[in-house]
Amino acid sequence: MAREQPRSGCAINAAVEVLGDAWSLIVLRDIVFGGRRHFRELLTRSDEGIASNILANRLRNLVEEGLLSRDDATRGQRAAYSLTEAGIQTVPVMVALGAWGMRHRPTSHALTVRARILAESPELVDDLIDELREIHLGIPRPAPERPLASERLQHAFEAATEGAGTWSSGSDAPEPATSNADA
Repeated sequence: MAREQPRSGCAINAAVEVLGDAWSLIVLRDIVFGGRRHFRELLTRSDEGIASNILANRLRNLVEEGLLSRDDATRGQRAAYSLTEAGIQTVPVMVALGAWGMRHRPTSHALTVRARILAESPELVDDLIDELREIHLGIPRPAPERPLASERLQHAFEAATEGAGTWSSGSDAPEPATSNADA
């Protein structure tokens, strides 16, 4: 059950009480960046191998905390989860966490490319937020003539990972340039 009030008035504590669990952020990541909206997709396509009971608990908590909504599936249908505005607003937090992780923790090049591209492209982050609002909330993008942020991010990822797959150990390891990050 969601806590009515945080343990203290500290803004960091209030955020950590909702987002401080690693699985909650991984579930949000998979919805935001992986386009996964159903329980089975979130369960089977997670690189980290989340257990079904943990996933069910985190989805329930994220709905209770107002970061996700769950549609009312009828018998025989799969329930879909959608980001709320609060959930969409976690994107800059995840971008910052990804930037920190690639600077200070061992990571694989292939799994860090998107974090690097987003950290270097604030406009792309803004466009991704607009795209998520359109997908999850039905709010049209302000610039529909522009290519989708997810497509631009995917093209940049593909260009940056051709022939890649090495691990890096933070900022000490040289990384290939991502010259077309905004392509």
